[in-house]
Amino acid sequence: MIPAAKEHVEAGRVTRRVLYVDDMRELRDVARIALSRSGHKVDCASNGAEAFEIVRANPAAYDIVISDHHMGEMNGLELSMKLREIKFPGMIAIVSSEINLEVAEEYRRIGVERILYKPVELSDLRALVLES
Repeated sequence: MIPAAKEHVEAGRVTRRVLYVDDMRELRDVARIALSRSGHKVDCASNGAEAFEIVRANPAAYDIVISDHHMGEMNGLELSMKLREIKFPGMIAIVSSEINLEVAEEYRRIGVERILYKPVELSDLRALVLES
């Protein structure tokens, strides 16, 4: 089991363990490449159900889960609720092109720390990961 730790240092730089969830392969690839180049360990999932199974197997394996809101099978809100149910110790962030105020408030109510609106600049994504 990988211990839950907020700070990992490799070769003098702070790194995080990231699970990036999006149903668009191209966005997963861009996020994985950009965050990996910054030294982070990045895994990807194509939907909320897949992401939940990955995290449920080892809730301490990731410092942050970054998820799209609109996905088939299990959306970002459903994933976030399930992660909180199993007491995922890391940060949860949502990226979306559109979330209404009611949905944004529901995310906040369940403890999602950040919502970023697409298109997300890679520098903002890197900064988000370092917040975790």
